[in-house]
Amino acid sequence: MADRPITIREALSAALREEMHRDERVFIMGEEVGVWGGTYAVTRGFLEEFGEKRVRDTPISEMVIAGAAVGAAMAGLRPVAEIMTINFAFVAMDAIINHAAKIHYMFNGQFNVPLVIRTTTGGGKQLGATHSHAPEVIFAHFPGLYVAVPGTAYDAKGMLKAAIRDDNPVLFVEHSTMLQRRSPVPDDDDFVLPIGKSDIKREGDDVTIVTFGKGLEWSTEAADQLAQEGIEAEIVDLRWLRPLDLEPVFESFKKTNRCVIVEESLPMFNVGAEIAAQLQNELFDYMDAPIKRVAAMDLPLPYNREIELMALPNPQKVINAVKEVL
Repeated sequence: MADRPITIREALSAALREEMHRDERVFIMGEEVGVWGGTYAVTRGFLEEFGEKRVRDTPISEMVIAGAAVGAAMAGLRPVAEIMTINFAFVAMDAIINHAAKIHYMFNGQFNVPLVIRTTTGGGKQLGATHSHAPEVIFAHFPGLYVAVPGTAYDAKGMLKAAIRDDNPVLFVEHSTMLQRRSPVPDDDDFVLPIGKSDIKREGDDVTIVTFGKGLEWSTEAADQLAQEGIEAEIVDLRWLRPLDLEPVFESFKKTNRCVIVEESLPMFNVGAEIAAQLQNELFDYMDAPIKRVAAMDLPLPYNREIELMALPNPQKVINAVKEVL
């Protein structure tokens, strides 16, 4: 099948539609997913195509959405529950962390929870401090829950289809400012990417940039600018925070001996801290410079547009970090 450039939004819609046609157990639930077509228009037209039984508008209660989805999954269905933003997933933490992530283990494998929770993350849209978190790492802390963070339309489609088909609960995190980003995607109903596999997005010999989600955009722009100065950065896109595939990170670090980790999360206790610890533990003898981390500033995200953007990572901050390790 030929590839065609589509947006991340279109890739998500295609993945959902294809999986709903493939498996009648798949259904969608969440706030505004039906009549309104989804907060970000991902499920526009789905209510007319699949009907009220399989596209279900819910009350504004994230704990109800997640709890009902867990029950439906345990009963043999394959729900795709949408929580409007990851900020509201805090309200549903008990259902996500104590129920979805634990049931298979606590019932000795007698129950599966084949559940996908779709949500959006990140700042940059002037939504204020309580609506601009990027806390994917909090959910990745807990065994039993997979956490997917695609950064391209290609990855979004292949990863979402894999998540829907898997028997484990998956938190599927999309960035609200990236839904219009385009990339070539196979026009193939059976295009599925493996779960828990990182990807080399750009090859280089001078420094390893490890990133995911929105960080891929900042890192790619930074790498393009660095290349004009003769600095070739290799970009490893994690794609999944759990399962976490560090083998490509290790192989790249053996080649470059330097690493910059880029993410939108706050700097304390984040993904970069885990990767830095793993590199120090496994590949200390390869290390030619301290590992640098680029993250948001350690503060509630400001509302003012200019100050908000100052507090977030950007390509120039990535470039500065790369030059420091070189």
